[in-house]
Amino acid sequence: MASAPQTGTPVPDFTLPGGVLTGDRFERRDYTLSARRGRPLVLAFYPGDDTSVCTKQLCSYSSGLERFQDQEAEVWGISPQDVDSHERFARKHDLRMPLLADTDRQVARAFGIAAPGIGVRRAVFLLGPDGTLHWKHVALLGATFQSLDTLTRRLADLPTV
Repeated sequence: MASAPQTGTPVPDFTLPGGVLTGDRFERRDYTLSARRGRPLVLAFYPGDDTSVCTKQLCSYSSGLERFQDQEAEVWGISPQDVDSHERFARKHDLRMPLLADTDRQVARAFGIAAPGIGVRRAVFLLGPDGTLHWKHVALLGATFQSLDTLTRRLADLPTV
């Protein structure tokens, strides 16, 4: 089993199916980490679509997308539910960020956040434009999440390419 990425090291590449709500359409496609290099990326792992804390977290990030975009960053939400579940979740809460389906939890395992019972620990990984991990937070209990303010402050500290 691969060890979890450490700060200052490259993050393992992956490809996951997902989709993003754009206007009235939920646009499905595959998302490949290495294809996203050149700009900062926030990977927000969450245990489940349409659960209380996850909904608050993703709604907060979605409503603050312009703050991420001001720093040229994108946010990907990743959980074990399938793309159909993500589409329902995005439509119900008007989420405007890509939601990726890690149904077999392979990516969660590669990031060291797969957890018995809940499937995935709530975690956030901030990647620099070069694909290097610059900051991470892994919740022990998952009842809270990293705020938009914390993430945008951390993004401001990232080196530029």
